[in-house]
Amino acid sequence: MPDISVPGATVAGQSPAGASVSGAASPGASVPVVPAAPLVPAQGMPSITRADPRYLSLTTRSRNTRFTGRPDRVHVPRSAEDVRRAVTAAVRAGSRLAVRGGGHGLEGLVDDPAVRTLLDLSELKDVTYDPGRRAFGIGAGALLGSVYRSLYLNWGVAVPGGTCPSVGLGGYVQGGGFGALCRRHGLIVDHLEAVEVVVADGAGEARTVVASRDPADPHHSLWWAHTGAGGGNFGVVTRYWFRSPQAATDTPQDLLPGPPETVLFATAEWPWESLSEQDFARLVRNHGDWHREEDSTDPAYESLYSALYLNQRAVGRITLGAQLDGSEPGARGRLDEYIAAVGAGVRTPCRVTCTAMPWLAATQRDVENRGELTRSKSKGAYLRRPYSAVESELLFRYLSDPGYDGHTTVVLFSYGRQVNAVDPAATVVAQRDSVLKSYLGTYWTDPDDDERHIRRLQEFYRELYAETGGVPVSDAHTDGSYINYPDVDLADPRWNTSGVPWHALYFKGNYARLQRVKAVWDPHDVFRHALSVRASD
Repeated sequence: MPDISVPGATVAGQSPAGASVSGAASPGASVPVVPAAPLVPAQGMPSITRADPRYLSLTTRSRNTRFTGRPDRVHVPRSAEDVRRAVTAAVRAGSRLAVRGGGHGLEGLVDDPAVRTLLDLSELKDVTYDPGRRAFGIGAGALLGSVYRSLYLNWGVAVPGGTCPSVGLGGYVQGGGFGALCRRHGLIVDHLEAVEVVVADGAGEARTVVASRDPADPHHSLWWAHTGAGGGNFGVVTRYWFRSPQAATDTPQDLLPGPPETVLFATAEWPWESLSEQDFARLVRNHGDWHREEDSTDPAYESLYSALYLNQRAVGRITLGAQLDGSEPGARGRLDEYIAAVGAGVRTPCRVTCTAMPWLAATQRDVENRGELTRSKSKGAYLRRPYSAVESELLFRYLSDPGYDGHTTVVLFSYGRQVNAVDPAATVVAQRDSVLKSYLGTYWTDPDDDERHIRRLQEFYRELYAETGGVPVSDAHTDGSYINYPDVDLADPRWNTSGVPWHALYFKGNYARLQRVKAVWDPHDVFRHALSVRASD
């Protein structure tokens, strides 16, 4: 589940390129108080209530079926102005609102019973070249698969995004998303040029602001706050612009990375039925050692993206998926060497398959097909060092448990390289020296079993990080967690006994700056959820 994005996603509008629409008042400027008025749908924008046959389709878009909201109304805006009107109406009426992009949220941050107005931004999905900004403008409601297709077919470029095409761009970007190109090109927020955001910084009237990467921009802090804090914090993003900081020219084809012509995939599978605890430990150790010890100055593996899926025994196999730029000479040999290094000394034989395909075809594969396992609980961690022998023993005990009827998985994703070349303060993503990213999740089908499955994963995670209060604090081994794997347990003292607050686990020292941005741009806390930035502690 590498690319599941945080709820509270955002989406894109069609305001003129580079414009700062709806007034030029400074953040927090005095705005006349407007008397409360009944909610009126923005002109031309569908406002869908529970009696509408479309309501169910819009309120059940979450990939995690543990959460289904019951808002009074769902707006489907077609422009930034539609969003502005909808936010204004909600603020005037005191209607709690939330925003949905792709629907891949892992927690109930959008599908909260308190939410009365839902903005579904799925119609804000255009992809254009903006000559005024010399950047690519993309509606925040676009899905990654369509973004890849449009950028590549029209200009031959790509953003370094995730590997699940149905993830929405809005929340994914705001959470500092990673993916197959990140070791070579960094995170997607490292290429974010500007954002268009509908904010509610006055009393009764929302407005639309464009904030850019330029430090001289008076709205620069608002841009920075959208580079890793997660969605649903400061406003509704309606549009993103992307341009690589190192772009050599203003020619569109040079403004973003060019992806590889072909991708070479390899899959290695070790059957659980013949896998001993010793073999399991060896796999985890080999994989971790390779990533800890690799020479990051050697270009041979800069295009490597891999994921070691430590699946529940009932799944039948442990899987290593790896890919490289297939257009480079010797790619097959390097991929074979990588798989051999991970499997070295493991007595259980593995089955290896290898295939090549054009890059665009590779981006359209659905890597998150879980069938009927639609209910889930997830957790994450940044790893500065691989899991130890003791931690590997714990992983084996939980994953090999024959009495567990759910599907728990621990996924170890390749990380680092160009991601770690960026200053931790340059974006909100402060974790810039990890070698792996860890995802823990469990999946099941029956709602009556929710409490049992959730409790098991909570105990697993707490035991895994028992030495640091049940959570991955920032130390020599771990570096907190990833906001696109949101986990409300980190804010619960029953599960986080470390004394380290949830926001330090996600944002480290960048949280104080986020609080200052929140105080300026959302002083009335219009945009909030269980893990949102607070203006004050």
